[in-house]
Amino acid sequence: MYPEFLLRLPNGGPQARGRVLPEKGMNGSLKFLILAGSPVRVETMPGIGPHPSAQRERLLADGGIGTASDRWPGYGETTRDIECNSPSAAASVVTGRSSDGLSEWRTEEGFPLVDYLGASWRTPHKAWLVRGSNVSGRDLVKRLWVTEGWVTLAATHLPHVDEAAPTKSVLRRYVQEGYDATTSYSQKQVMADELHYFLSQMRQGDTVCTISDGQMYIGKLTGDAEQTESEGGLSNLRRRAEWRSSGIPYDELPEALQQKLSVQHDVVDLTAVLALVEGLGRSDEELEQEAQAMERDPSLAIPAITARREPELPDPTDQLAAELLVHETAWLREVRDLLADDRQLVLHGPPGTGKTYLALKLAEFLGGGPEQVKLVQFHPSYAYEDFFEGFRPQEDPQTREVAFRLTAGPLRELADLASREGNRHIPHFLIIDEINRANLAKVFGELYFLLEYRNKSVRLTYSGDDFALPPNLFVIGTMNTADRSIALVDAAMRRRFAFVELSPRTEPTRGLLRRWLTEEGRGAEPADLLDALNSRIAEPDFRIGPSYLMKKGVYREGGLERTWRTKILPLLEEHHYGEGVDIETRYGLAALRMSLQ
Repeated sequence: MYPEFLLRLPNGGPQARGRVLPEKGMNGSLKFLILAGSPVRVETMPGIGPHPSAQRERLLADGGIGTASDRWPGYGETTRDIECNSPSAAASVVTGRSSDGLSEWRTEEGFPLVDYLGASWRTPHKAWLVRGSNVSGRDLVKRLWVTEGWVTLAATHLPHVDEAAPTKSVLRRYVQEGYDATTSYSQKQVMADELHYFLSQMRQGDTVCTISDGQMYIGKLTGDAEQTESEGGLSNLRRRAEWRSSGIPYDELPEALQQKLSVQHDVVDLTAVLALVEGLGRSDEELEQEAQAMERDPSLAIPAITARREPELPDPTDQLAAELLVHETAWLREVRDLLADDRQLVLHGPPGTGKTYLALKLAEFLGGGPEQVKLVQFHPSYAYEDFFEGFRPQEDPQTREVAFRLTAGPLRELADLASREGNRHIPHFLIIDEINRANLAKVFGELYFLLEYRNKSVRLTYSGDDFALPPNLFVIGTMNTADRSIALVDAAMRRRFAFVELSPRTEPTRGLLRRWLTEEGRGAEPADLLDALNSRIAEPDFRIGPSYLMKKGVYREGGLERTWRTKILPLLEEHHYGEGVDIETRYGLAALRMSLQ
């Protein structure tokens, strides 16, 4: 009944193999069999919350998963067929993380498992967006839906569908028959998805939403799908629905919901933001009273209240300021507030001012740990395909053949991590070191738009997915102003990022070395020498940062002189190249020490 399904491990890894079983598991989903000899990721991926790991642990303990595969170097391998309660549980066993098996298990042609299942697998209650405000230029929402109690699709050329809940693979044949000469291949694929939602996935009791005249209307599905002839062929597929009489202004909707509503399809699954939809128009107190009247575990959080919580950045403490040797906690609070407001920030200044160190430490504090922080470094050849996603050559570990496969970059990986259930209120940070070394327009591509419009989604260049940056994803860039002036940064980047200077002429950098020397119990001479040096450098972008003198090697015998001669003076020689300046006479230790006497 079902073909064999494959699941490719992350970053172009080998493929596990499996089959759907006819029996149902404990959660009502069909069971799934991982076939013997399938590769398995042995280590659990960190920072993604709980996943069905009990079966993995048992299999690792009893030898059902061997930890060192001869065929798949670096992976484990199943030593027997393994029966799991659902495709998602099987995917979690293979990947070592919580997984959506319905989309991750795919046929050899690339079609997901969900395409081969009927409506029986879906969750009990879902939410949907159906567009009806511009059907061949007519607003059916006001004219037909809200007034007469319908939700419809045009489906003008769709042949009569005999099955009550057709699978997506069946609907592809109907769409091919009715629209072969009038639509492109990609349009037919989208249409099959939308028809599958409307005919097979929607059920009575589901929440349905639509947009008209800047208002979002919410209703409930009360009938099954009907196929009929309609005036002008504008509503040939229809379902009964009960709508609220008044709408909610679009501008007042939560950002995560606006992201989903911006997807340009006629039918969109909104189940991921169902809790937000159900909480619209009701206060926390009203939701709590409603929950108290229901039979439920009082210790569990109320989903609608939890979903509307914004990701919060903790208040920097005096202890953090002392650890980072920042002159006052208020400065850290200002940086935190800039991140909370803009979600993108650049720390800029001359070399040696501690930009990367500060960015990492601050991100780990605000995000709650290093698991929520990822660092990348830009360089002139860095591209969109490296940063977000693209086709990269990958070797098949078994056949040794090389093929180009779509591979996620660091931003896509972090965005997927941040948007996982259970992580959506935890701040996640991407640190971009040397952000001004790359061609930013080339690296960010369409993501440049999302940095400014976090309530929108865009269609991705390679995968074709609709993508939005999660509200809990923050970006901190570092910029060395000595090798490319900040004046060269284009207006688009200035508009999307807040800029914070770290310079030897201002705090917290100006007094950093002196505070570090005090904490280490050392004399103040290195700080005095650095201040004297920077006072002789006219251009602020070429002043020397304190981190050159905050290393243990500087304070071994001859270390200060060695550091000055091999690290600091070469920078100044390059700065004054061709000017005929005697670097040793002007910036050497002997000259500076004499000026301090």
